Amino acid sequence: MFICQKIKKMKTELILTRRHDLDWLRFIAILILLFFHTGMWFNTFGWHVKNMETTTAFDYWMVWMHYWRMPLLLFISGAGTYLALGKRSPLQFVGERFKRLFIPLVFGMFIIVPPQIYFEHIKEYDSYWDFYKTVFEFVRYPQGSFSWHHLWFILYLLVYSLLAMPLLAFVTSPKSRVFKEKLVNLLGSPVGMLFVPSLFIFLTQTLLLPLYPEETHGLLNDWAFFTFYGCFFLFGMLFYAEPRLWEAIRLNRRYLLIVALLSLLPFYGSFLHLRKLIELPLTLNAAEKLFDSSAIFLSWFTVIAVIGYGQHYLNRPHPWMKHVNEGLYPFYILHQTVIIWIGYYLCQLDWSISAKYWSISLLTLVSCVGFYFACIRPFNLMRFFFGMKRKKVKPRKIRSTNHYKSLQTVSKP
Repeated sequence: MFICQKIKKMKTELILTRRHDLDWLRFIAILILLFFHTGMWFNTFGWHVKNMETTTAFDYWMVWMHYWRMPLLLFISGAGTYLALGKRSPLQFVGERFKRLFIPLVFGMFIIVPPQIYFEHIKEYDSYWDFYKTVFEFVRYPQGSFSWHHLWFILYLLVYSLLAMPLLAFVTSPKSRVFKEKLVNLLGSPVGMLFVPSLFIFLTQTLLLPLYPEETHGLLNDWAFFTFYGCFFLFGMLFYAEPRLWEAIRLNRRYLLIVALLSLLPFYGSFLHLRKLIELPLTLNAAEKLFDSSAIFLSWFTVIAVIGYGQHYLNRPHPWMKHVNEGLYPFYILHQTVIIWIGYYLCQLDWSISAKYWSISLLTLVSCVGFYFACIRPFNLMRFFFGMKRKKVKPRKIRSTNHYKSLQTVSKP
């Protein structure tokens, strides 16, 4: 019997409880971002700041990671957004998204992001405060100092959440039963879940990349990649909305892993050909098209395989995961600024690339965690700016001092 036939016998209740595998995968994805963005100091790709010495050794693992790290986070966010709707009304959902996403975005653009731009242009200013005045000229980066930088993820997630509201309202209603049955038939098999979403994403990029070839994260001039990441958000929401589809990912994880590994062949083959490390019977134009196409399929294949193995091995609670999960969002908001801040000074030292990389990574981890526990977690105002829920104050138990009642209790036979 095929796996997809087994899945159809499963219950169809909506998943409204917290998934431990999503918590673990979110934690892993954020850690990947820490080590990835630290690596941007040392690879040969363009970035805001660079070490004097770079190495192509970082390029080979970072180019692969680049194509699935943020798609994974968007897929998880799509599932999380479905969960966030819960029993909320549309107005309550918008209010929750405003507090969770819009407030930290604005706070980050004025407080968290500016130091990154300052260190990029530090030689042009006498002090940070001399630079900070330029933020309020509201000239967009790179011409000016006003930007959301790595917080593009929060902005895009806010837009995706608002655009998805009609679909969210539909898939959480009984009217979606027939639609979900069709989804299971379409996506429930290994072939369906691998190739229907990936071909859809490929089609969007075929249409949009010629018009918007650069990944800018600027929203209004980034429609190809806005759509690319939006597809992962959309499919994360749809797969999570139907328990049979979610379980199908887990049951088919071995097939998904095999295809994800096979996708590395054209991806790295074309990449190494473009780097002139190997020679394939391809023209430059053909090699570029093969790389771009294989990268799209690799993104989806890798994300869906990671989700499958995450479900199977990570869907179990841990005593400290609740506290870790609460701090991941503030950690994301802080991490890139801290990487650039610490990296600016460490990269001036006469150390090896390896020593600098691990020092920046570990110091950033310790600094962000320390700042979170000391300055964000205990204070409701800081929790508000970082998109966290208010800290609940436990009511103190007042001991009874009514001696008369105590004596009455004791005197009863």
